[in-house]
Amino acid sequence: MANKIPRVPVREQDPLVRAKNFEEVCYGYNVEEAQLEASRCLHCKNPRCVGACPVNIQIPEFIGKVLAGDFRGAAGIIAEDSSLPAVCGRVCPQESQCEGSCILGIKGEPVAIGKLERFVADWSHANGGSGATVPAPNGHKVAVVGSGPAGLACASDLAKWGYSVTIFEALHKAGGVLEYGIPEFRLPKEKVLAKELEEVGRLGVKIETDVIIGRTVTIDELMDKEGFEAVFIGSGAGLPKFMGIPGENLNGVFSANEFLTRNNLMKAFREDYLTPIHAGKKVCVVGGGNVAMDAARTALRLGAEVHVVYRRTEVELPARVEEVHHAKQEGIVFDMLTNPVEVLGDEKGWVRALKCVRMKLGDPDESGRRSPVPVEGSEFEIPTETVIMALGTSPNPLISKTTSGLDVTRRGCLVADETGATTRRGVFAGGDAVTGAATVILAMGAGRTAAKAIDEYIKAL
Repeated sequence: MANKIPRVPVREQDPLVRAKNFEEVCYGYNVEEAQLEASRCLHCKNPRCVGACPVNIQIPEFIGKVLAGDFRGAAGIIAEDSSLPAVCGRVCPQESQCEGSCILGIKGEPVAIGKLERFVADWSHANGGSGATVPAPNGHKVAVVGSGPAGLACASDLAKWGYSVTIFEALHKAGGVLEYGIPEFRLPKEKVLAKELEEVGRLGVKIETDVIIGRTVTIDELMDKEGFEAVFIGSGAGLPKFMGIPGENLNGVFSANEFLTRNNLMKAFREDYLTPIHAGKKVCVVGGGNVAMDAARTALRLGAEVHVVYRRTEVELPARVEEVHHAKQEGIVFDMLTNPVEVLGDEKGWVRALKCVRMKLGDPDESGRRSPVPVEGSEFEIPTETVIMALGTSPNPLISKTTSGLDVTRRGCLVADETGATTRRGVFAGGDAVTGAATVILAMGAGRTAAKAIDEYIKAL
């Protein structure tokens, strides 16, 4: 029986070796491994994995093609629903989505859907790509703000339907959070992301970089003067949050957003780039999500001893289990039930320690997690040279402030309905700009949903 075959493990760099380099941690499957893992799929009549995928990839169908050795066919099936398969195969939280719904996971290990998606995408990139052709134009223009996962997904679907799509990106390189937020050892930029962007370009999507919507040009101008009939805002959530504790203005305190952007986009980790960043010998990362893991593992590779400081227990860590596992393998220290109360500095204004208090778990909060409360008299210090705050992000208010008719929530997120339609006619939004910081695949799902709504809107004009 196929379900008696054990899950095929993925090959990885040795932890002690990879902790000192920025090469990709996971090697992925080879052909034999991919086909053996594909043989585990039961091809359920009502596949729960498809419903659990935010972009509804036809998972059993592509896995069947892998088993048959038709890798190009598998790539074609995935391409119908996903514009970023090599990315999603690497960074999606499959354990809580497609794999989390796999029936094999009830009594054993689910099919490694993410690893198989990665295998197919990498094979496709190495063998000429998907072969996508530019559809016949339908005569309509749509602007997309932001070249992150939401924007790319929306643009790809619209381009497939014949729309002339232009993406406007504020930074000098396309990719959004995929470029500036996710480290090289999880998502290689030239090997993977650049290839995915090429595939989007083959559909006819144009990307203009160094365009700051709200400064270079406004959404009102795009619609009123440049002839775009609809606009999709997928600008993400790049405004970092801080704790508001004393000492956060000291030298050596970073937001995770800045720290990762300096390393990923500006290549601070490379000696041949003139963009170094201070890490020091000891680093404390405050937070417990995937961004915290990325910042901690990046700091480790820059030569620091790294502590992750989190106010709840490991059970409540929001980061992917795989990322926590990799971080521990590499030697990162986790200080659980610990909450910072002050950043302490030296006489020159540089960080010297993080003052913390021990916590215990009380009653559940609004999220359902037990609220941490401080233990009286438990204050202590963690000596450190750098503090990285990985506490989440919110949308930059520039777009909402420079666009007429756009409502925002009290958290600064754009108000949009279930289709992505905002309070401004013809303007749609999705991803982190609407929900606040979330996952790549959820942003892609929102982009696809908005693309359908934009298509219906323009057809009804």
